[in-house]
Amino acid sequence: MTAQLFQPFRSTLATLDDKVLGEVRNHIGYLTLNRPAGLNALTLDMVRALQSYLDTWASDPHIRAVVLRGSGDKAFCAGGDIRALYESHKAGHALHEQFFTEEYALDQCLHAYRKPVLALMDGYTLGGGMGLAQAADLRIVTERSRLAMPEVAIGYFPDVGASYFLSRIPGELGTYLGVTGVQIEAADALYCGLADWYLSSSKIAALEERLNKLEWTEYPLKDLQGALAKLGVQTLPNPPLDALRPVIDHFFGLPDVQSMVEQLHQVTVANSHQWADSTASLMQTRSPLAMSVTLEMLRRGRYLSLDDCFAMELHLDRQWFEHGDLIEGVRAMVIDKDRKPRWNPPTLADLDARRVEQFFEGL
Repeated sequence: MTAQLFQPFRSTLATLDDKVLGEVRNHIGYLTLNRPAGLNALTLDMVRALQSYLDTWASDPHIRAVVLRGSGDKAFCAGGDIRALYESHKAGHALHEQFFTEEYALDQCLHAYRKPVLALMDGYTLGGGMGLAQAADLRIVTERSRLAMPEVAIGYFPDVGASYFLSRIPGELGTYLGVTGVQIEAADALYCGLADWYLSSSKIAALEERLNKLEWTEYPLKDLQGALAKLGVQTLPNPPLDALRPVIDHFFGLPDVQSMVEQLHQVTVANSHQWADSTASLMQTRSPLAMSVTLEMLRRGRYLSLDDCFAMELHLDRQWFEHGDLIEGVRAMVIDKDRKPRWNPPTLADLDARRVEQFFEGL
């Protein structure tokens, strides 16, 4: 983001957490995640600060809209502070339980918020950052945007409402994104319906200036859309996933993850071979359990309401720290950084389908 966007804040509320900055200008409440060295990853205090601002502004007639953004030019939000959750669990504390309960409640609050919310997904928007952004009415990407639900890489499953928003992407694109954890850029984000507008990062300051001078009507969402329409576009040419859509729909519509990997490795068609082989190889580095639970979760999520999707994810989360692969994944990728996770089980062939089903019992 540009320097002009981050002038000293003239906050109308006391700062609740210096990692979340709140400001009101021209009837817009700005919430800035202010932890750039950590790619604006969320802590429990940040979740609580965001919730407090939103609760206050919801009943304030002076506030017409809310803008979510991240400090720095690298990330909107790279997810939750997974190291802190790992350390809490290892110490026998319950921070991880409280964090996910309150994070999901914050996301649900944003989904139901009665004032329009604009999310600026400039830079990395991963995991918990996607949970915030996908709840917004207007989701903006830039050329620096990198979107993903990468949880399977650390032995977890896509949460924060992903069982709802990934499962509603056309075809099997959401399954592909969730089961592999791959990142996408602006053109694919628009193509998948995970973003609404593309805006060059060089125009962010101009957007802020327009918002500063915006003359409000009784339709604040349309007012915001009008400001964006003068600076951005809603489609970009040649999204890579468009060309891959037929093969993605075929392979990620297969009944289980093991079949997906096996058949991807067998592709010999020239224009699909490299993508198929690299995708299968990537999946073989992911947690077999996490990928398989993710597949089941997404297929169930297609037929559930938003609230039921969050309830399902919380149900899985309550079991995952003890019975999933997250602790080992964080150890290997974040703590020790040996990048050699010892998944349980180590391969898809070793995974009993009954173990996947057990996570969903009692829903």
